[in-house]
Amino acid sequence: MRRMSKGTVVLAYSGGLDTSCILVWLKEQGYDVVAYLANIGQSEDFEAAQKKAESLGAKKVFIEDLRAEFVEEFIWPSVQANAIYEDRYLLGTSIARPCIARRQVQIAKQEGAQYVSHGATGKGNDQIRFELTCYALYPEVKIISPWRIPEFYTRFKGRKDLMQYAEKHGIPVPVTPKAPWSMDANLMHISYESGILENPKNHAPSDLYLMTKNPDDSPNHPDVLEIEFNRGVPVRVTHLKDGRSEDTPLDIFSFLNEIGGKHGVGRIDIVENRFIGMKSRGIYETPGGTILYHAHLDIEAFTMDREVRRIKQGLGIKFSELIYNGFWYSPECEFVRHCISKSQENVEGKVQLSVFKGQVYILGRESPKSLYNEELVSMDVQGDYDPCDASGFIRVNAVRLREHCRLQGDLKK
Repeated sequence: MRRMSKGTVVLAYSGGLDTSCILVWLKEQGYDVVAYLANIGQSEDFEAAQKKAESLGAKKVFIEDLRAEFVEEFIWPSVQANAIYEDRYLLGTSIARPCIARRQVQIAKQEGAQYVSHGATGKGNDQIRFELTCYALYPEVKIISPWRIPEFYTRFKGRKDLMQYAEKHGIPVPVTPKAPWSMDANLMHISYESGILENPKNHAPSDLYLMTKNPDDSPNHPDVLEIEFNRGVPVRVTHLKDGRSEDTPLDIFSFLNEIGGKHGVGRIDIVENRFIGMKSRGIYETPGGTILYHAHLDIEAFTMDREVRRIKQGLGIKFSELIYNGFWYSPECEFVRHCISKSQENVEGKVQLSVFKGQVYILGRESPKSLYNEELVSMDVQGDYDPCDASGFIRVNAVRLREHCRLQGDLKK
């Protein structure tokens, strides 16, 4: 006789070993499970994943294509912000989590589910990002995080225990050996960590990278692109040699990934500071995002007032930290996004660049809203500028330096 259900839980499901075992375990605990798989650009057999979840007893399965909204509502604001964490990480995983969790909450409300669940570990950032989003959008929700439940993590100490559980419960197991590291993929990037990468001295194996070619093996001729921006977001990308052009957000980003991946652009190997308090080693490849980062920096510097840009740079750092730490749906992040969006009103124009052997080279730029005045800056034309004015400017700025020198001299007496 079937026991009474404890309620419905929407599980963020990947189709992999961990979340498949979690699905069956949740059913063992007495929950009705709705499996939810987000398509954010990862390489996945979604039909097979759906059939697998159904065979494991999921009450319903939702396969949601979030690629377009991921680009327009999450990647584009990050491009506007020049978002980069600790000077190097372009936040591919961090940006994806609120996109995924938002739809999970929408499904939970739609299905009348009191619970949501995920397979994030108890040591990482993702548990924070998922759960802060869920609480921000669905305050009454209850969250089941198996890897923080002693009954679960003492039972499943590693992959071997999960494999044994899978075999016992008829869960299909991978037939190919698992890579000695973990990875997370989406349209923006692929991240690699854990396993043999936990020793920060170990070099990444040459077969690790899946999104980008080794720059040594990339083409011997560059691809030259023109990227057009409006209000700080790309609206068109054109290949200047073959004429190919894309003008929808998803197609623009996919094309830039293709070109960047072909030339090995966007690889980094870093040690970063997790929000939870520990340092971790991560390897990332972000081809299209890296191209856009360089292009946007250039058009922004060309069109934005110096003092506005200085303030906006500080906001970009704050925005990056908020994203990394899981606060996309916080009042402070909403405020920062609004300010950054305001700063982008005149960030408009075209940037020409070359992509070649792991690098992005800016070649030129043009804009109807440029603050660059060729006549004013020219060494050959005086223009509307009197060089004599610089003398007073220099003397005023030297007052502080002269006073500092006087003080130092007095102290040495």
